[in-house]
Amino acid sequence: MLVAFDFDGTLSDAEMIDALGDRAGVGAEIAAVTERAMDGEIAYAESLRERAALLEGLDDDEAAAAFAATRIRPGAGDLVDDLRAAGSRVVVLTGGFERGVAAALDAAGTAVDEVVANRLPVADGALTGAVEGPLIEGTKDDALRDLAAREGLEPTETVAVGDGANDLPMLEVAGVAVGYAPKPSVAPACDVTVGSVAELRSVFVERGLL
Repeated sequence: MLVAFDFDGTLSDAEMIDALGDRAGVGAEIAAVTERAMDGEIAYAESLRERAALLEGLDDDEAAAAFAATRIRPGAGDLVDDLRAAGSRVVVLTGGFERGVAAALDAAGTAVDEVVANRLPVADGALTGAVEGPLIEGTKDDALRDLAAREGLEPTETVAVGDGANDLPMLEVAGVAVGYAPKPSVAPACDVTVGSVAELRSVFVERGLL
């Protein structure tokens, strides 16, 4: 089985770009755009570029500190470890950033099989205001299909877990769509919704994956 997790708002209880915004003194502006994007009010690619532009000039040491403070939810690391031990391939598909995901997984002492994420370029020691990566214009359903195909699986043989509008594509094609405290626009696409890691674990137990 292939299990795909969103990161910000799902494996993690925060949005790492909001933490970067706080460091840059534009936290309120970024949080407002984030909320509109997660509710599906504006296109994700547009929102991500708009938020990244607000970070232009942020010292990379400040960015590194924000990434280093990124954490996953209590118990999420154990869940990932148990899924992998039981034979599932676990991946993270996020419009967030590689550095924050890596820091959070390291801090929790866990690992996943693959991370598909974006990057914030740095020049002369500061963020450029640009954003790069496969999940800007690219969508999570395509990423999920590609990862499943590598394992010889159909998308219907996958589980996807997410919360926001940019998770909708993968939730709609996965065999089991799990909403983690999903936004109102996302909940109708979910087969089941949960509000805690314990409830999420129960979903996997009920489906014989743990």
